Order: sequence, then structure tokens, then C-alpha cells
Amino acid sequence: MEQQYCNNPSSSSCKADRKTIEKNRRNQMKDLYMKLNSLVHQHNQHSKEILSLPDQLEEAANYIKKLQIDLERKRQRKESLTAGENLSKIAEELPLLPHIEIHNVDLALQVVLLTGLDNQFMFNDIIRMLHEEGVQVINASYTVIGDTIFHSIHAKVEECATSSGYGAARISERLKQLVGAAAGAS
Repeated sequence: MEQQYCNNPSSSSCKADRKTIEKNRRNQMKDLYMKLNSLVHQHNQHSKEILSLPDQLEEAANYIKKLQIDLERKRQRKESLTAGENLSKIAEELPLLPHIEIHNVDLALQVVLLTGLDNQFMFNDIIRMLHEEGVQVINASYTVIGDTIFHSIHAKVEECATSSGYGAARISERLKQLVGAAAGAS
């Protein structure tokens, strides 16, 4: 749109040009609102009533927010599925079940236990044994993929346990014996 400036603002041709320019601008905005409204109503068929312009804009904004939330949910779902595929690959490469890995740094203890469905109660036995040893379980979780259960336990070994000779090394040895006994019984 080309805008013309008038030397004499009181002339009737300048007023006509301004009116034409403003009319064209309003028509262009009206067309854009109609396009936006038609895009929103393509996906939102439940409303057949004619809405005012502010209501149309609010509906469009709500629709865009809904799309953003849906997109974030789908992104999270994709990440969880990708993580599941990675755990499946790990499970295929691991030795016979049950299998335990123990990592300890200072007073922190991380236990990763992999069991089959036939050893599902081993997790309870390990938690019970940790409590007997005076270990504070901070977080415990599990994931089931196919026939394999991945258990993860994050714990804190109490300082009194380390000073009295128990320590993370003794706890690790007891955990390995517990899993080894269960593996031998299978």
C-alpha cells in the first residue's frame, strides 16, 4: 500500500486518500481475522455460533495454548519411549538375571537391580536388608520392560554404620550374597 502525503490537509482529495487507506487497512485486518477464525474452527467444530472479534481472538489464543500443551506431552512421550528402547537394548546385553550393580561414593549408595518376573520379590528383600543395616533409603523406583524389571535404589549410609565397621563395603557384600543366593535357587 502506497501512502501519499498531502501538502494541504484540508483538501478533499487528501481526505479521500486517507479514507481509502484506512478502509483498505480495515479490510485487510478483516480478511486476516477471517483466516484466523477459519483455521481455529477447522479444528474446533463444536462451536457453530458467530463470535465477536475479541471472543474469536480469545478462542484462537486458547487453541494455540492447547496445541503447545499437546506438543509438550507428545515430546515427553517420545522421550519416555526412546528411554524404553535404550533399556531394552541394555537388557539384551546383560548377563543372566538376577543381576546387581552397586556404586558407593562416600556415604551415598546406589543399587541397580535387574530381575526377571520370577524374582519380583527380591526388591523387597533388598529394601528390608538395607533397613536392617541402618541405611536410609532416599528413593526407590522400578521400570518393567518385557520380562525384565529394572530396580533403582538411592540410599544414604548412616555415619554410625560406617564408624562401627559396617560400612558400604559390608552392605555391598551382603547385597551380592542375597542376589547370588536367589540366582542359585532359580
